[in-house]
Amino acid sequence: MMNWDDLRYFLALVDSGTLTAAARRLHVEHTTVARRIDALEEALKLRLFDRLVRGWKLTTEGRDLVEHAREVEERWFSFERKALSAGKMEGVVRISAPPTLTAFLLASQLHDLTHTLTGVELELVTEREHASLGKREADIALRMSRPQTAGLVIKPLATICYGVYASKSYFAEYARSDWQFAAYEKKSATPHHRWLEDYVAGRRIILRSNDQVVLGQLAAAGLGVTVLPHYLRKSSPDLYCKEDEVCPIQRKLWLVMHEDVRRTPRVRAVADHLIRLFADPGVATLVNKGQI
Repeated sequence: MMNWDDLRYFLALVDSGTLTAAARRLHVEHTTVARRIDALEEALKLRLFDRLVRGWKLTTEGRDLVEHAREVEERWFSFERKALSAGKMEGVVRISAPPTLTAFLLASQLHDLTHTLTGVELELVTEREHASLGKREADIALRMSRPQTAGLVIKPLATICYGVYASKSYFAEYARSDWQFAAYEKKSATPHHRWLEDYVAGRRIILRSNDQVVLGQLAAAGLGVTVLPHYLRKSSPDLYCKEDEVCPIQRKLWLVMHEDVRRTPRVRAVADHLIRLFADPGVATLVNKGQI
C-alpha cells in the first residue's frame, strides 16, 4: 500500500530539484528522500524519476502525477488546519520572521508571553525565504512585504525605520565627502539597499554583504558607513546613528496567518500578544529610533 506521506517527499524533490535541497527543506538526510521516493515508486509500480549523473529528472509518468499530488497535499493540509482550529491552549506555535528582527527585537520581548501561555511551546524560525503558511511550515509569519496569496489574514504591525550608521569615531574623523561605505549585495532590490546605492553618489564602497548584522558590525568597528534598521542599534554599543543624515525609507511589518488557523486558541493568543507587543510605546521607540 502507498504511504501518503511519501507524496510530501515526491513534491519536495520536484520543487527543490535535487536530493540535497529536498532533504534540507524536509530536515532529513538525502538518503531518506531517496528511500521514500523508491518506496513510492514501488507502491505505484511506476518510475517517477530518472536517476541521472547530474540529478534526478521527472519521467513523463512523474510529470503527469505532479498536479494530482499537489491536490492531495492541499486537501491534507486543509484537513490539518481545520483540525488545528479545534485545538486547546497548548502545543507548538511556530513563528517565521526575518533573522535580524527575530534576534534583536522579537527574542528579547517574549518574556511575558512565555510566562503567560505556559502550555504553549514557541518555535522561532528565522529565514530569508518565506515559509508556506498553507503547508503549515509556520503558524504565524512576520513579513516585510504584504503577501498577495489568497486565504491569508494580514494585519499591519509596525513601520520599520532606517538610519545612516557608523561608529561615532568614524563620523568624527571623516568629512561626509570622504565617507566610505559597507553596502548590500548589488542584485538586491530591497528599498533601503537601493537607497544606499544612490546615497553613495560616487564615493567608495569598500565591501558588500548580504547580511545586515555583518554590515552593522563592520560599521561599529569603524570600517565605514551603512544603512540599518534602527532596532539593530542594539547589536553593538559602538553603532551610532547620524541623525542629521535622514534615510527616508520606511517599511511596513505585517503579521500573517492562514485563515483556517487564526481561531486556533494557542495561535490566536500568540498573535494577540504580538499585536500588543508592537503597539507598546517602548517597542515602537526601538523600531523608530533604535532606543528603548
